[in-house]
Order: sequence, then C-alpha cells, then structure tokens
Amino acid sequence: MQRRPSQPRADWRATVESQGLNFHSPDEQTYWDESVYYSFTSSEIDAVEKATYALDKMCLAAVEHVVANNLFDQFQIPILFHNYLKRSWDRDEITIVGRFDLAYDGHSPPKLLEYNADTPTSLLEAAVIQWNWHKDTKTGSDQFNSIHERLIEAWGRLPKTDKVYFTGMSDDLEDFTTVTYLQDTATQAGLATEFLDISTMGWDNNRRIFVDQSALAIHRCFKLYPWEWLINESFGPYLTTDTVQWLEAPWKMLLSNKQILVVLSQLFPQSEYLLPAAAQPIGNTYVKKPLLSREGANVTIVRGGQIAQQNDGPYADIPVIYQQLFDLPNFDGHHAVLGSWMVNGYACGMGIREDASLITGNRSRFVPHVIE
Repeated sequence: MQRRPSQPRADWRATVESQGLNFHSPDEQTYWDESVYYSFTSSEIDAVEKATYALDKMCLAAVEHVVANNLFDQFQIPILFHNYLKRSWDRDEITIVGRFDLAYDGHSPPKLLEYNADTPTSLLEAAVIQWNWHKDTKTGSDQFNSIHERLIEAWGRLPKTDKVYFTGMSDDLEDFTTVTYLQDTATQAGLATEFLDISTMGWDNNRRIFVDQSALAIHRCFKLYPWEWLINESFGPYLTTDTVQWLEAPWKMLLSNKQILVVLSQLFPQSEYLLPAAAQPIGNTYVKKPLLSREGANVTIVRGGQIAQQNDGPYADIPVIYQQLFDLPNFDGHHAVLGSWMVNGYACGMGIREDASLITGNRSRFVPHVIE
C-alpha cells in the first residue's frame, strides 16, 4: 500500500462534473483529489476482500443474536418498532448496499472502524468517478471495482411489477447525487423509478397507505434517509403497517447503529478484524462514538487519558460506545480510511478517504486507487 503523486487531468473538473460529481471542490476546498492515488498489490486487495466477507458474516450473526435475544433497547430503538424489525429480519428482506470503513496499512489485518450499513455515501465517487479516472490515466493497472455492475445485479432481484421510489433530501447535494445515481442503476436494471423528496412523502389515513405528492401509492422505496430519522417523522408510527418494502430494510437499523460494534466485540472477541468495543471506556486510550452519527461528528479520541482530538456536531446528547483506538496509517501526514463496499452480498470495490485529522469527516478528501 503506497501513496503516490499523480498529474491531474487538464480538464478534470469538467470531466467529473459530466459524470455527475458536482461537489468536487466545496467552498474551494478539495474533495475529489486526483493529485495523488493509492497503489495496492493484488495480495493486499485479497486481504481487504477477505476481511469484508468475514465482517459481513459476523454482522449477520450479530443481527440474529440481537433479534433472538430482544436486545433492541441497547440500540435505543423504540419499543413500537421491535416487532417491525423482527418481521423484516424473519422475512430475510434483501439488502442492496453497505460500506465497511476499515483501517489498513498493507501489513496487519484490516480493522473495522464502523459499518455504514443504512445510508452510505461516496458511492458515485467509488463506482464511477475513480473508475473513469483509472481508465483515463492508469493504463496497464487494475482497480478493485465492480460496484456499478453489482448494483445493477442487485436491482435485478426486485420484481418489475411496482415502481421503485428513490427518496432523500434534494437540498443536500451529496445525498441527492448518491440517491439519483442509485436510481440510475435501478433504471438500467429495467425497473420503473421515480425520485421523491422525503418532504413530499405522506400517509393517506383513509386508504392506509404511503403516498407520493400525487397521492399515488408507494409500495417499494429506497431511502437515503437514516432509519432513526424516518421513524421519528410524523408518519413514523405507520411504518409498522408494512405497506412499503423499504430499502435498506428495517433490520439494517441494527447494523447502522454503533452499538453493533459492542455486540460484535462480545460475540467474536478473538477476531483479527475487530477492535474491542464496550459501553464503558477501554483503558485510557480509546475512541468515543455516538450510537448514531454521521461523518465523524461528535467523535472524541482519548490518548493516555487526555483528549487528543474532538469533533463537534449535532449528536452530543446521544448515548455513546467506546472503541479501542487503532492509529490510522500515516502517509506523510495523511491518514487514510478504506471504505470497502458490499453490494448484493458481494465485496466488490473500495473508496479511500484521507485527512490530516485522525477523524474522517465530511470534508475529508476522496482519493482514487489502483492495483499494480
């Protein structure tokens, strides 16, 4: 695993915009960064792929454990939704996509930092933007990336009888870009699709169905909108009527919650891919994480009993877990996190975010990779 300089394409801004990435330089700061790239050997990619499959298997076992033992309170899931989640799991409702965030230096086994199982972003960047960069600039190399093809396969598992709605917040450019990219892959799979801003979704109490802005019934919907937000909407209690097939499925509430790190640590204490995690501090060097947060918000790193780094954010009042600190690899002051993608049950690609900070945040740069 090496970090190497690269000459950006002369027209890179226009190129990535033509491919859908319009937030490459927010506030004149670099987000998409092709001035460098990470180089891997095929054996290193094999290690990432192996870790991803092992983690996926352990995560599914952890969900089964939580459901079987009614441990939903540990996840702060309201009692109204316990049976709803159980039914979703018992029906074996399909999952489309998730992203394991891993710490990996090319030598020791990859370590799970967290699982973005419900609303993972940076998908267009990983599946399309870095793939086209690779084709344009790195002839003779390869890339760990079949994300786009796997997404189309995943949508092919759904029946073509009902339109699939894709919902999120249209005023959030990153989320809107991600969800419309997913919509495009579903369209390529032959499904009828429509984007629906989450604010225009409603519940028709007379017909007992969810409806769009034209009062048409919604039977199937992919949401790039966290489950913990959805269940707290005014229509939240009606989710339990089971009139909509949601993607990601309700049982993903468990995997998108950082309490799952504690459960994994309890079930698989000897796993080389897991870091010890608990409800109380682990020694005097650890990372404190809210159960539900995004993009590194309200994460605190404690080293030797002293706060080494701390991010602010809107999740200060949410319960936390504590995970053993694992120092990210340092490449001349740049710390990299590997996002390993699971699509339709396949480990099929990765994206890399890097930052001078030890906490990966919303503005951390996306850097492409190759296999050489």
